[in-house]
Amino acid sequence: MNGVASAKPRRIGLLGGSFDPIHNAHLQLAQSACSELALDAVWFIPAGQPWQRDPLAASPQQRWDMVNLAIAGRTGLRACDIELKRQGPSYTIDTVRELRAAHPDAAFTFILGADQLRNLPTWNGWEDIVAEVDLAAARRPGYDDKAPPQLVEALAASGHLLHRLSMPEIDLSATRIRRHLAQGESLAGLAPAAVAHYIDQHRLYTHS
Repeated sequence: MNGVASAKPRRIGLLGGSFDPIHNAHLQLAQSACSELALDAVWFIPAGQPWQRDPLAASPQQRWDMVNLAIAGRTGLRACDIELKRQGPSYTIDTVRELRAAHPDAAFTFILGADQLRNLPTWNGWEDIVAEVDLAAARRPGYDDKAPPQLVEALAASGHLLHRLSMPEIDLSATRIRRHLAQGESLAGLAPAAVAHYIDQHRLYTHS
């Protein structure tokens, strides 16, 4: 992911998550952000140890493998293992700081769903995140893309922007994927075929 610095900063979207497992809504979110915001690339960043959720079902290596299978051959989509290499809980602010230090020629946009946008002021170092990057939010079922007042104020103070993506709401989550698998149902139309095959091959998300 290293590149030669140029007069025009590279525009990079950052899409973090547990990806337990990655699914089609993740891919559509990344591709919509790429298209609507004229990004040069979107980097998928699997979390090492998410600090605001229960233990993950798949191992870090398995989640990394599934992300790479999902994005293979898709223009502009890349995988970044920065959080998998880090010890301890995964905090987005640490990731943002490390990436900005490693890629001073890049302009970053953090991509998230409206549910995460609403919850952002509970994140560790959230005001510092807003001071470093633009945000891009997509609507989720049950959530509009309205930002909390304290987030609006922080964005105004930082000079960074909140982009609202026009992609339609998609009622799909990793929880739903895991429920389908636990019930022995197909992932057709929900996740890339290569990911579905990997899950089956490694017997992930089943109780047997």
